[in-house]
Amino acid sequence: MLILSGCSENPGERPFNFGLVGKQLDQASLDWIGSQVFHNECAGKEACLVHWNQGEAFPSLGIGHFIWYPSGVEGPFVESFPAMIDYLSAQGADLPNWLATLQPFDAPWADRQAFLQKSHSVQRDELQDFLEASKGLQAGFLVQRASESLGRVVAAVSATERAELTDRIRSLMATPGGVYALIDYVNFKGEGLAATERYNGDGWGLLQVLQGMDQAGAGNPLQSFRESAERALTRRANNADRAIEKERWLAGWLNRLASYREPE
Repeated sequence: MLILSGCSENPGERPFNFGLVGKQLDQASLDWIGSQVFHNECAGKEACLVHWNQGEAFPSLGIGHFIWYPSGVEGPFVESFPAMIDYLSAQGADLPNWLATLQPFDAPWADRQAFLQKSHSVQRDELQDFLEASKGLQAGFLVQRASESLGRVVAAVSATERAELTDRIRSLMATPGGVYALIDYVNFKGEGLAATERYNGDGWGLLQVLQGMDQAGAGNPLQSFRESAERALTRRANNADRAIEKERWLAGWLNRLASYREPE
C-alpha cells in the first residue's frame, strides 16, 4: 500500500512526498502489479517486450512499454525508457554491454521500418533477453515512478484543490485495485502535466482523471476513477487529428481500464 508521508505544513513550500510502507510493496503485491501491467501492454507475450507500434515514432520497451525516442525525434509524450534503465542499473542489473555504453542514449533504430528490418539482430535479441530477465525490477520502477508522479501531480494544483485531490488519492490507495490503477495509469497515459500532452487544451493524464472523479462516487473510488479515465480518453480520441486514435486505439484503451478492479 502507498501512503502519504513527509508533507510540509505549508503545502506550497515543496511537493508532497508519496512514500511506500516499509519503503517497499510486499513481493506478492509487486509481482501482481507487474503482471497486470505486462498483460495490459503485451498480453503476457515475451516477444512484445521489444515492440514498435504502427503509427508511432518510437519503440515501446519492457513490461510497461516504456517510450524511447530515436536520435532527432522530439515527440509530445514523456520519454521513460532511459529513466527505467537508470533505475535497473542502480539496482545492480547486468545491462547488455552495447546498452550500458550507448552514447548518446537514443534508440538505435531511426524509424519503425529500420526496427523491423533488424528484428533478428544480436543487439535486439540481447535487449529482449535482458527485458525478460528483469521484469521484477521493472515492476519496482513502475512503483517508484508512480510515487514520484503522485507528488508532482498534487504539487501542481492550487492550494485549495490540493486537499481534495489528496483525499481522492488516499481513497484509491486504501485497496490493492486502487493502488494498481494509479500505478498503471500514470505509466499508461502519464501525469497530465506536460503542455504537449493535450489536444485542444484537454489533457488525459493522471491529473485530469483525478480531477474528473465524481464526488458522488466516493463510496466506490475505483469505479469513479475508472469512469473518469474513460471520459478523459474518449475526449482525447475525439479531439485527435489522427483517425487511428478513435478508430483503433480507443477500444484497446477502454479494455485496459476495465482491468481496474480489485483482485479476486
